[in-house]
Amino acid sequence: MGFRLFFSLQVRGYSSENGYGKEIITAFPFPTMRLFTAIDISTAVKSNLETLVGRLRPTAKLKWSPPGNLHITTKFIGEWPEERLEELKPALAALPQREAFEIAVQGLGWFPNPHSPRVFWAAVRAPAALADLARETDAAMARIGVPREPKPFAPHLTLARIKEPVPLAAVRQAIAGLESDDFGRFTADRFYLYLSEMRPSGSVYTRLAEFPFER
Repeated sequence: MGFRLFFSLQVRGYSSENGYGKEIITAFPFPTMRLFTAIDISTAVKSNLETLVGRLRPTAKLKWSPPGNLHITTKFIGEWPEERLEELKPALAALPQREAFEIAVQGLGWFPNPHSPRVFWAAVRAPAALADLARETDAAMARIGVPREPKPFAPHLTLARIKEPVPLAAVRQAIAGLESDDFGRFTADRFYLYLSEMRPSGSVYTRLAEFPFER
């Protein structure tokens, strides 16, 4: 299924050949999958953001995100052994149940700051239930060996990445001229486990499992 990384376990041993010791190293490859959990945004919100990106794209040579890839990441799992995929699903399914909640996508900004930005994003506004989901997911994944998140949860939608310094005056002017920075609201009632694969055309995200909030 697409691109895979491989971890290897090296086992060292020695053999004797013509009276001299020779070190033998045997590698056993373990295919891995690049995984994350996320909440999907609604079709209407996605359409509004697609219109925004279409308006801003000509103003700056940034690495713009395909609107179809936009999602709210709740946990970046990273490289995980393919043979242990089935361990993740019950751990995620066992998260506490919760009621559906509303998420608004409103506001635009830059990471880490407007002066030397690396990411252009749309703000995600949600009740504490979203942060609770991220925290509980992080804890559940840590129990099976996934590293904890090193930074506080900061939900957003990455609209573009800035790989190298480029002129931003035109895109800033276009943003200032927007009639509104409110891109809509939707109700979140589930999250997904995703596989991320890098292909020549860019990142491709595939749903592997679905987890409704109420079961």
